Amino acid sequence: MISTRLFPKKMIHSVLLVAVAVGLNACGHGEQDETADKVPEVSVITLAAQDLPMRTELSGRVVAFRVSEVRPQVRGIIEKRFFAEGSDVKAGDLLYQINSASYKALVDQASANLELAQANMENLRIIAERYAKLIDNNNVSRHDYEIAQANYRQALAQRKASEAALQNAQIDLQRTQVRAPIAGRIGRSSVTEGALVTLEQEDALARIQQFDPIYVDIVQSSQQLIQLKQYLASNAFKPGSSAVSLTLEGNQSYAHAGILKFTDLNVDAETGMVTLRAQFPNPEGILLPGMYVRSSLEQGIAANVILLPQQAVTYNEKNQPVTWVVNEQNQAEIRVLELLGNHASQWIARAGVSGGERVIVEGSLRVSPGLTVAPVAWVDPATKPLSLVQAE
Repeated sequence: MISTRLFPKKMIHSVLLVAVAVGLNACGHGEQDETADKVPEVSVITLAAQDLPMRTELSGRVVAFRVSEVRPQVRGIIEKRFFAEGSDVKAGDLLYQINSASYKALVDQASANLELAQANMENLRIIAERYAKLIDNNNVSRHDYEIAQANYRQALAQRKASEAALQNAQIDLQRTQVRAPIAGRIGRSSVTEGALVTLEQEDALARIQQFDPIYVDIVQSSQQLIQLKQYLASNAFKPGSSAVSLTLEGNQSYAHAGILKFTDLNVDAETGMVTLRAQFPNPEGILLPGMYVRSSLEQGIAANVILLPQQAVTYNEKNQPVTWVVNEQNQAEIRVLELLGNHASQWIARAGVSGGERVIVEGSLRVSPGLTVAPVAWVDPATKPLSLVQAE
């Protein structure tokens, strides 16, 4: 046994400090080596390619299916109004009665003129036929014969003119009854009984709008429309259905689906927007002209695209969307993506990744290109069951 008396106290204290330092240093190296050898764990998702309908959310305004301004076609005094303001009318319903006394008199006059022309024509026809027989026997001169034939033809023309005048007078008489040109809901009347109306007046008597079916004018930027046409031309998109759905104010879904009818050929010079028109059934009368709505329409089907969780996509220094992929050797690779947009809480990638590849959803901050990782399946927090913690 070695006695401590052989060593001075200071020397013993120094030896102990060195031993402790060596021990701590050895422990530190061991932890660093263990950390360096540990492979980072990352959560991954296996991708699957699919055909995805591309729906676009756009704003729009409700427009009446048909609009007709009721205007007088003859001059006169309004005798009676036959409709209630704000009511539904049918095509041909009587709306106003204009005083018709003078127009009835014109019809009677035209009818008498026609009878006179008819009698004159018959008289000249008899003379013309008689002269036609006499000319064969040389009992009448050629000149008298020709005059008789000309007078008869003139009488025929006069009868036709009288018939046209009578028809015109009858039309004006019918126009004293102002009728609905279309079916729909009629608004307020701009005139009352006793008002004088004229043929070319600026103000309409009333306005009729047809609400069922009804139009919705949807606006889309010309840039989006050009991009859509390019995708369709390159076969990146397949033609989609023309179905359109609506969301009303208050985030209420409209019960009836519509159909896209046409796209306007002109771009608004001030806004750079193009108008798309959709047609909707409106049996309950919920949609009214001027109402603001949000529409969702399928403008194409993206072929062979990939859905990526949003947290799996970041942006590099060039502002390009990128994601981390784990290859077959469990090494991390970074990929630049071509995104078409988003679907729910996921990005839609057209290029950069393919079906069957594994993408890092969580843990990408701990990886670098070529680094070996330990992939585990990612579980979407939205699909995890809620766990109840019992209080002690």
